[in-house]
Amino acid sequence: MDTGSYYISYQHSRIHYRRGGEGQRWLFCFHGYGEDAESFDFLVKQLGSQFTLIAIDLPYHGKTEWKEGLFFDPLALVSLIHELKPAHIPMQLMGYSMGGRVALQLYTLVPHEISGLFLFAPDGLHRNPWQRIATNTKAGNHLFKFLMQYPGWILYPLRFAGRIGLYNRNLLRFIDHYLGKADERSILYKRWTTLRYFKATEQALIKALQTNPVRVELVFGRYDNVIPAKHGIPFRQEAGDMVRVTVWEAGHQLLKQKHHARICELLVQ
Repeated sequence: MDTGSYYISYQHSRIHYRRGGEGQRWLFCFHGYGEDAESFDFLVKQLGSQFTLIAIDLPYHGKTEWKEGLFFDPLALVSLIHELKPAHIPMQLMGYSMGGRVALQLYTLVPHEISGLFLFAPDGLHRNPWQRIATNTKAGNHLFKFLMQYPGWILYPLRFAGRIGLYNRNLLRFIDHYLGKADERSILYKRWTTLRYFKATEQALIKALQTNPVRVELVFGRYDNVIPAKHGIPFRQEAGDMVRVTVWEAGHQLLKQKHHARICELLVQ
């Protein structure tokens, strides 16, 4: 089955999304940082008879034409989803990395509309104080913008710390990739700041699970230095049997082709 590209209007912007499949189960997918909706095309090829899949390009990603500055209201995304699917039909959410944070926020807003969460190396379960300060406080955001313009203040200490073994060198390469070039730093600032209100708290997630218990699958890579499996353990302990944590023999890139069959198997269980 083929996947098609479409657009939906939002204020002055055009949100791009991919849609495919003709199944009765509706699955909305949210990609990771620096990726796009095409990351989920493989699901349509293998599960299109069971699912109708929609994958959305988030602001400053993919083919979305974002004109709203550095703000995206989570409730606006809920409204867009309502335009894309029939009313009164429950949906499942799949999120990878940054997309996991988006999916978690959506669940807290409309838990009664969601019948399952499939989250792969999800951001959002661990409270990162630096990210919160950088994107949710005025002073912190000014400092964040300054450091993206003059990265030496942060890159040189980080590189030194990596050389003396204070943290994993794979993480240093990850940091260098996103901070080493001016255009990458500029888009990082825009992406993080625009999605700053997608920040579901553990209390809100627990309340949503109590209100509308659903199956929650959390998948992590054993060798992931970006979002390690330990980030999901406290939530699993608090939420109980509704949440399952699985650790694969993998790094952070859990949407690689070698994992496709396993992902599809998880979705149809």
